[in-house]
Amino acid sequence: MIVAPANPSAEPELTRLLGSRADMHVARLPVRPGPSLADRLDSYNAALPAMVDVFGGLRLNAMVMACSEPRYLLGPDEDREQCAELTAATGVPFATATLAMREAMEHVMATDIVLVSPYQPWITDLAERFWKSSGLTVTQVVQVRACDGYSSYAVTPADLLSQVDPAELPEDAVLLFTGTGLPTLPVLRRLTSGSDRLVLTSNLCVAWWALSRAVGRHVTLSRVPHRRRVTAQGGRSA
Repeated sequence: MIVAPANPSAEPELTRLLGSRADMHVARLPVRPGPSLADRLDSYNAALPAMVDVFGGLRLNAMVMACSEPRYLLGPDEDREQCAELTAATGVPFATATLAMREAMEHVMATDIVLVSPYQPWITDLAERFWKSSGLTVTQVVQVRACDGYSSYAVTPADLLSQVDPAELPEDAVLLFTGTGLPTLPVLRRLTSGSDRLVLTSNLCVAWWALSRAVGRHVTLSRVPHRRRVTAQGGRSA
């Protein structure tokens, strides 16, 4: 896994989702103090090709950039093409969080989504355009924020519930939470209880994609709330 420097949620959530089925090794993107948010996100994209080499000769079965925000500066085709190039260059299946999310939505045959975003409005607009360009219908956008502004790292589970719950979402909606820095695992049961909603989060999709490649087949994403976890047999490295 390759994560952003200050991300507080990716490793804890991915550790829980992967469990004993895979060993997780993590590298963090370079710190870029000072530049604007747009410059910092662009620097993460620029650093990615070199980041795939930081694991040296470590045997890996899958590699993921568990960071979705900078990918919204690109189009979905460019995102997929770069993943294919890095897969070819390293010999290891490679995905970004956004590609993992796309493939997870294809897996559950989602066509319409409610996008839940903690990003600044201009990035949320880019995210909405990204998913529409991917062929999805974005029926609703739920903009969430922390008490001190827009930051996926500062949003709490209580913030998510207090802003997503009142959004009058359809009972059968597919909710896509973008942002590996969001603490999403504590809210899954609450948001799906008593409905047929499916909640897909960046971290859930990343774990699903990595396990699917590590075990050589797709694992299952379920609509049943108490079974909404990634399940697979085996314990290879991801």
